[in-house]
Amino acid sequence: MSGNSGGPGISSEGLDPRRRRLLFRSWHRGIREMDLVYGRFADAEISNLSDSELDDLEKLLELRDQQVFDWIFGGQPLDDGYDTPLFRRLLAFHDDGKTIK
Repeated sequence: MSGNSGGPGISSEGLDPRRRRLLFRSWHRGIREMDLVYGRFADAEISNLSDSELDDLEKLLELRDQQVFDWIFGGQPLDDGYDTPLFRRLLAFHDDGKTIK
Protein backbone atom coordinates (compact mmCIF):
# COMPACT_ATOMS: atom_id res chain seq x y z
CA MET A 1 0.00 0.00 0.00
CA SER A 2 1.22 3.50 -0.72
CA GLY A 3 1.41 6.16 2.00
CA ASN A 4 -0.49 8.41 -0.40
CA SER A 5 -3.46 6.04 -0.39
CA GLY A 6 -3.94 6.21 3.34
CA GLY A 7 -1.94 3.29 4.58
CA PRO A 8 1.64 2.51 5.42
CA GLY A 9 4.03 3.13 2.58
CA ILE A 10 6.55 0.84 4.21
CA SER A 11 6.30 -2.76 5.26
CA SER A 12 6.34 -3.54 8.95
CA GLU A 13 8.42 -6.61 8.13
CA GLY A 14 11.73 -6.41 9.93
CA LEU A 15 10.48 -3.91 12.50
CA ASP A 16 10.45 -4.88 16.15
CA PRO A 17 6.99 -5.28 17.76
CA ARG A 18 7.05 -1.82 19.34
CA ARG A 19 7.79 -0.09 16.04
CA ARG A 20 5.18 -2.20 14.23
CA ARG A 21 2.56 -1.20 16.79
CA LEU A 22 3.49 2.50 16.54
CA LEU A 23 3.42 2.38 12.74
CA PHE A 24 -0.07 0.87 12.85
CA ARG A 25 -1.28 3.41 15.44
CA SER A 26 0.18 6.26 13.38
CA TRP A 27 -1.93 5.28 10.37
CA HIS A 28 -5.12 4.56 12.33
CA ARG A 29 -6.07 7.82 14.01
CA GLY A 30 -9.44 9.43 14.59
CA ILE A 31 -9.24 11.97 11.80
CA ARG A 32 -7.84 11.56 8.29
CA GLU A 33 -5.49 14.56 8.51
CA MET A 34 -3.76 13.05 11.51
CA ASP A 35 -3.44 9.68 9.74
CA LEU A 36 -1.43 11.56 7.13
CA VAL A 37 0.61 13.62 9.58
CA TYR A 38 1.58 10.74 11.85
CA GLY A 39 1.51 7.99 9.23
CA ARG A 40 3.78 9.58 6.68
CA PHE A 41 6.17 10.69 9.41
CA ALA A 42 6.24 7.15 10.81
CA ASP A 43 6.82 5.68 7.34
CA ALA A 44 9.86 7.91 6.91
CA GLU A 45 11.28 7.83 10.44
CA ILE A 46 10.08 4.84 12.50
CA SER A 47 13.07 2.60 11.83
CA ASN A 48 15.52 5.36 12.85
CA LEU A 49 13.89 6.56 16.06
CA SER A 50 15.72 6.04 19.34
CA ASP A 51 14.01 4.50 22.36
CA SER A 52 13.57 7.98 23.82
CA GLU A 53 11.99 9.23 20.59
CA LEU A 54 9.69 6.20 20.53
CA ASP A 55 8.63 7.15 24.06
CA ASP A 56 7.83 10.67 22.83
CA LEU A 57 5.87 9.31 19.86
CA GLU A 58 3.85 7.05 22.16
CA LYS A 59 3.11 10.05 24.36
CA LEU A 60 1.88 12.06 21.36
CA LEU A 61 -0.26 9.19 20.09
CA GLU A 62 -2.06 9.08 23.45
CA LEU A 63 -3.34 12.62 22.94
CA ARG A 64 -6.60 13.52 21.24
CA ASP A 65 -6.05 14.08 17.53
CA GLN A 66 -7.78 17.46 17.68
CA GLN A 67 -5.30 18.72 20.26
CA VAL A 68 -2.26 17.84 18.14
CA PHE A 69 -4.03 19.07 15.00
CA ASP A 70 -4.50 22.46 16.68
CA TRP A 71 -0.81 22.61 17.59
CA ILE A 72 0.23 21.86 14.03
CA PHE A 73 -2.40 23.65 11.96
CA GLY A 74 -4.10 26.08 14.32
CA GLY A 75 -1.08 27.80 15.73
CA GLN A 76 -2.06 26.87 19.28
CA PRO A 77 0.78 26.88 21.82
CA LEU A 78 2.09 23.50 22.90
CA ASP A 79 1.20 22.20 26.33
CA ASP A 80 4.10 21.82 28.74
CA GLY A 81 6.13 18.69 28.15
CA TYR A 82 5.31 18.25 24.46
CA ASP A 83 7.87 20.58 22.90
CA THR A 84 10.31 17.75 22.34
CA PRO A 85 12.91 17.23 19.61
CA LEU A 86 10.59 14.56 18.18
CA PHE A 87 7.65 16.98 17.96
CA ARG A 88 9.91 19.54 16.28
CA ARG A 89 10.95 16.85 13.76
CA LEU A 90 7.28 16.05 13.12
CA LEU A 91 6.61 19.76 12.50
CA ALA A 92 9.65 20.10 10.22
CA PHE A 93 8.59 17.01 8.28
CA HIS A 94 5.13 18.49 7.81
CA ASP A 95 6.53 21.93 6.92
CA ASP A 96 8.71 20.38 4.21
CA GLY A 97 5.51 19.55 2.34
CA LYS A 98 5.66 15.83 2.92
CA THR A 99 2.22 15.68 4.53
CA ILE A 100 -1.30 17.00 3.99
CA LYS A 101 -1.46 18.10 0.38
